[in-house]
Amino acid sequence: MIGWRKRSPRVTTPATPLTPSQVAWLMAVAACALLPHASHLPAWLDAVAILLFTWRIAQWKLHWPGAGRIVKLLVVVACCIGVTLSFGRLFGREPGVALLTLLLVLKLHELRSARDGHTIVLLGYFMLLAAFLYSQTPAMAAALAVSMSVITAALIALNGPPATVRALLRQAGLMLAQALPFMLVLFVLFPRVPGPLWGLPADAYGASSGLSDSMAPGSISQLSLSGEIAFRARFDGPVPEARERYWRGPVLTDFDGRTWRQGESARRIGDTLPHAPGGTAVAYEVTLEPHNKNWLFALETLSALPSGMRMSDDWQLLAGEVVRSRRRDRFESIPEARPGHEEWSGYLDAARRLPADGNARARGLAVALRAQAGSDAGTVAAVLQMFRRKAFVYTLTPPLLGDDGIDAFLFDTRRGFCEHYAGAFVFLMRAAGIPARVVTGYQGGERNEIDDYIVVRQSDAHAWAEVWLPDEGWRRVDPTAAILPSRVEHGLAGMAAGEPVPFIARGDAGWLRSLRQRWEAANNGWNQWVLSYDQDKQRELLHRLGMRSPDWRLLTAWMAGLCALFAVALTAWAMRRGIARDPLARAWTGIHHALRPLGLGREDWEGPMDYAARVARTRPDLAKDVAQACRLYADARYGTSPPLQAARELRACARALRRKRTPAAS
Repeated sequence: MIGWRKRSPRVTTPATPLTPSQVAWLMAVAACALLPHASHLPAWLDAVAILLFTWRIAQWKLHWPGAGRIVKLLVVVACCIGVTLSFGRLFGREPGVALLTLLLVLKLHELRSARDGHTIVLLGYFMLLAAFLYSQTPAMAAALAVSMSVITAALIALNGPPATVRALLRQAGLMLAQALPFMLVLFVLFPRVPGPLWGLPADAYGASSGLSDSMAPGSISQLSLSGEIAFRARFDGPVPEARERYWRGPVLTDFDGRTWRQGESARRIGDTLPHAPGGTAVAYEVTLEPHNKNWLFALETLSALPSGMRMSDDWQLLAGEVVRSRRRDRFESIPEARPGHEEWSGYLDAARRLPADGNARARGLAVALRAQAGSDAGTVAAVLQMFRRKAFVYTLTPPLLGDDGIDAFLFDTRRGFCEHYAGAFVFLMRAAGIPARVVTGYQGGERNEIDDYIVVRQSDAHAWAEVWLPDEGWRRVDPTAAILPSRVEHGLAGMAAGEPVPFIARGDAGWLRSLRQRWEAANNGWNQWVLSYDQDKQRELLHRLGMRSPDWRLLTAWMAGLCALFAVALTAWAMRRGIARDPLARAWTGIHHALRPLGLGREDWEGPMDYAARVARTRPDLAKDVAQACRLYADARYGTSPPLQAARELRACARALRRKRTPAAS
């Protein structure tokens, strides 16, 4: 007969309760994990998190009643409904982070044992990692490193003996510093995957400031006060002068009487250059910030079209996809090239087109100037001369214009920004029968003396004109250069006195500009070598290190070898540091150092009592002193004697032995 074995009762280990200091550390963990997310969470969820966090502190310090299961269940259900309403879904990156925030603050209300504390710590680490999905700046990385030190200190407090805050933070910092070499080895050598390091930031699909595909009075002057970086450029050779750095963007050919827009030519796109320029090329690299359009910016005029890029009939450079993450491209341009000699007649007709009516005074002025000049080139020169002589003012604060904005600008206000002058100039050219168009983009840029990059900001946004002349093709004409040459050569710093130029862009703010350049150089280095460390960058770095054609086997061998080397070095350092920081061990080492010249050094396997017995057999005259020293060490190390007092007595014994170490009598 088969009998059933009676199951023994399940034995459970009682949970280890948390000490007040451990609870305090876990509160700090929650604060460090939640703060980086406060700015991008819904306001109502921030309020709920603060309320629950404050309630938990009051429960801990003021002995308030804790939240019951029903209350916590209702909070979870209400917050899940709120997250769904706020984000339109319950799953995904943003709602996932919101739910983790809720989970973390609710877990604080369930702190009972060390196991709960470990859950808080793991959630804290994960929340820090999730913060990089929203911001990837050096400042955020530094803040998260500090937060990680706090969370690691809390983990040590959960698993180690009681210690001071300073001691725990010091130990946490030491552990993170020890992990740094391994992190660097894996970061540099681990095979890279295509795409950004942390994926696209949360606002990659949102609106961004910058140029648009249309231009009306005031549209570009609004960007003049923005210090936001549009892109950076680094040249292989000498940097062209600022007056030669025209970074071409959208080309505007259609005009409705007030607003310039891109025309049909912008929609005719090819994968070859519509021109074949000749001349000396300038090579450079552009690091473009994300702007949620497929526009690229390069100097006029490209000598070749890089792979994967396209160009419209009016020479606007386009990417194959919308630029939602930082990208780096290499270009070669020929600044002196003047393509477009064989422009097709249909496009030239479109470049002469104006609305049927409106701005009558400007039309009459154009006809008169054309008749007086006698040629297209002469008309161009006559209009620029008019801008110089008729007291036109280049200003960041132009007045509002009415329906006939060109007339009001040319004959009434005579005050405007680059879009006013470029638009009026192109209007006059077309009214005189000369093909012309508006080109928008950026002009100049500030040279960063720290990393030698040209930094182009939104405040460098600019509009200029192009006219088509039979003997030249398309010629760039910048009315701004005729009115205020210093604006083209020095940017906003060249504006007239009294203009509302940002303080940091003024010529007399050298110290502040230097500080900003250092900070931006650090950001650029972070972007180039951390966030943009892709397969090409890795290949370039490994090539510099002597790895001509690395594969995964070679990289694995290097990673394993370097990690093993660092592990051995850290182990040796830790052992040496442990001995150096232990006064008892240091004093005990002094005993056998004193006896080593006599051939009586202690063996590694030898305990204190065995060592004393061997010395007594070899040198009976030293037996008493050595036996006393060995007994002191054994009682302090393995017994209950105070270690510091024993260390002092051991140092005295070592001094006595050094005085007595004379050869034994034969």
